[in-house]
Amino acid sequence: MASRVFERVHGVASERPVPVVLCFLLLTGAFAVGIPQLTVESGTERFTDVSPAADAYGEVNEQFAAPFDADAGSTQLIQQDRNVLSKPALLEMLRTQRRLQTRPDLHVTATDSVARMVARELDPSARTLPAQIDAVERATPAEVHEAAAVVVRDPEAQRLLSTDRNEDAVTASATIGTVTHDVGATSHGPGVSADTPLTDVQQRARDVVQETGRGIRVFGSGIVVSELSAVVVDSLLLTLPLSFLLVVAILFVAFRDVRTILLSMASLAIVLIWTFGFMGHAGIPITQMLIAIPALELGVSVDFTFHLINQYREHRTNDGHGDDVVGAMTSTTRHLLIAFFITDATSALGYGANIVSEIGPIREFGIVAVATTTVTFVVFGFFFPAGKVLLDRGTRRVTGSVPQSEPLGSEGSSLGEALAVGTELARTAPRLVLAIVLVSTVVAGSYGMGVETTFTTDDFSPPADTPDALQRLPEPLAPREYSLRELSDFRKEHFETTSSDTVTMYVHGDLRRDSALESIARVTSRPPDTIVTHDRAAATDSILGVIHAYAAESRSFAALVRRNDDDGNGIPDDNLGVIYQRLFDSPYRDTAARYLTSDYRHARIVVSVESDASTDAVATDARLLADRYRQPTTATGEIVVNDDVADAILGSALKSLGVALLLATAFLTLLYRALGRDPLLGVVNVAPILVSTVAVVASMRALGIPLNALTATILAIGLGLGIDYVAHVVHRFTAELDEHQSVDEALELTVRHSGGALTGSVLTTTTGIGVVGLALTPMLTQFGVLTALSVCYSYLCAVLVTPAALGLWARTTGTSTSDTTRTQQSLAE
Repeated sequence: MASRVFERVHGVASERPVPVVLCFLLLTGAFAVGIPQLTVESGTERFTDVSPAADAYGEVNEQFAAPFDADAGSTQLIQQDRNVLSKPALLEMLRTQRRLQTRPDLHVTATDSVARMVARELDPSARTLPAQIDAVERATPAEVHEAAAVVVRDPEAQRLLSTDRNEDAVTASATIGTVTHDVGATSHGPGVSADTPLTDVQQRARDVVQETGRGIRVFGSGIVVSELSAVVVDSLLLTLPLSFLLVVAILFVAFRDVRTILLSMASLAIVLIWTFGFMGHAGIPITQMLIAIPALELGVSVDFTFHLINQYREHRTNDGHGDDVVGAMTSTTRHLLIAFFITDATSALGYGANIVSEIGPIREFGIVAVATTTVTFVVFGFFFPAGKVLLDRGTRRVTGSVPQSEPLGSEGSSLGEALAVGTELARTAPRLVLAIVLVSTVVAGSYGMGVETTFTTDDFSPPADTPDALQRLPEPLAPREYSLRELSDFRKEHFETTSSDTVTMYVHGDLRRDSALESIARVTSRPPDTIVTHDRAAATDSILGVIHAYAAESRSFAALVRRNDDDGNGIPDDNLGVIYQRLFDSPYRDTAARYLTSDYRHARIVVSVESDASTDAVATDARLLADRYRQPTTATGEIVVNDDVADAILGSALKSLGVALLLATAFLTLLYRALGRDPLLGVVNVAPILVSTVAVVASMRALGIPLNALTATILAIGLGLGIDYVAHVVHRFTAELDEHQSVDEALELTVRHSGGALTGSVLTTTTGIGVVGLALTPMLTQFGVLTALSVCYSYLCAVLVTPAALGLWARTTGTSTSDTTRTQQSLAE
């Protein structure tokens, strides 16, 4: 039945080219309508949905937001100066905050900074920004220095000053001021939300500050989203044109036929329009992960182009069709449509295996990749042959004949001689070849098991410094300047943040119970290995530290603590509600609110961890520490959430690979059976690609490339791409075996002809996909490198390993011409 279906449809493109081309043009117009509906999504928040700690992280950020956290409701003003506590620097911060406050479109509701604290120290009655600016302007430098000397010792001020602050000299090289905006509901979860309403607000704030604010830069979640969106667009603008140009150059060298090259590019353009139109109609946004899709399209499209043109030339040159372009193309599609269907279906199974991932963006990647692969099969299986027939018909009408060229890898060519190595190995020592490959695969697989799995926002971020070569590109290829990575790194290096080298214990329950604070203190003794210790206890920031700090300043509060401390260890045991209330009524109210909610039912404990410890080790120890608390406690924080996502990425990669392997093997086995072939050919198809997949994983470890949100898809994608190469060899071999008595002769013709097309395909595919390696984020760069490696390994397996496997299969099963002519007969019926 399957063979009859292909027999009915294979000649449609060559025999009715005009209706086919018109139909495709109409469908292209329908898909193009969806392109204006496309949106760009740049956030990382959807990746963290798989983390059990993500909800707790969001609650912590919402209830205990630090004054300079880059949350969804505030903008940071990062100031650098020789001394940000000097009078000129303080005035610069105050005036900048005032300029932002007076802009109605920025919806400013509050501001905070060390400059405001110094102004209040100078004049306690100065409560507004204009009054505080006036207070600092009127004060002498000595008075400002004296006021700043008091403020710099305040824990609240210290959190806004860089870690190089000197309390004695009253100096600091950087500070952070904040501006809070009224922009409605916002997200407090981990990752970066693509839907933050702060993007426009913070971009306008950045424009205001850049005009007048010396030494001050704007940072916040809106800026992050803006730059992550920009890097998606810039990466597309950079990689797509370069891919096209390089592939066109290689196609020209291979074919030296401008008409064929233009037809190939037009076909690829249709594939892109259909793909992006489908995304627009389906409401799937463009993300960094989906930037890789056009490169994958390019790879499969060029593969189909080489095989179509190469075999079309064979039929015209060797089979006597000459200027009979319809007959030549009909013979070509009769042989290739099945091969295209096999390669496309197995590619779709490989890409589509990512749909089983529990990570939303990876699922969408699988959906779009399957759609793209299906579109590529339809376009190059029907539109391209129809277009080629029309072009050659037109040429024949004008010139009286159609130019003929030798196919790639023809007998006597240097490429043909090089490709004969695979045939010779298959003829002389197939078992030895396969044994060496098996041992090498086991060794490489054992080595590759040590590959690292990671997830960080930096994977999605543009570089701090754009390479000079990219900066010299003409517009619109040249990327813009980015500040995200530089400012993010600056904050981590110069400020005490809650996300760097710390984890958070989120404690639930009634914290007024007599044992509550004792329990918190007891847990910190003898902590796990990755937890930083101080006096043999975990180094933590919690409500206990705030109690001790206020007790050191207030005699009455210290007396209250002592009266309720039963064992004299400095930790109150009784009347905790009264102690909390006194604390919240004190100048330490804001500090206390970062560790204890006003209803005393939730506490936040920040635990310092070793900076050189692995994410997995820290997350494991954090969960062990959380289990020690009597009250229900959740370990959370960026490190824990990222570890959860990394585990999900590894699980997704292995699951997708397993699904792709099972589906591809089952599909090929059933298909060959339906076509009258030996079902074992399905296994022969898949086995060599397992070798290339293992080689890719081993290369990842050798190159220091981790499994991340995008590179995790390479296992299933590599299997899907690689089967394309092997399927062409297997299909051509069975066709040649139908016509020749000798297995060796069939192998020689297969490798020479299919190997020639595969060589051209691998050159253009690695070039086109390799351009993704020039993308502006580490994740895309790594994906481009790995995909190019995967294609190269698949090619080598196709021309070196597959012939040996086919030769061994043919001899082991006793396959002969009489065994295989059944398929020819069924196709002729």
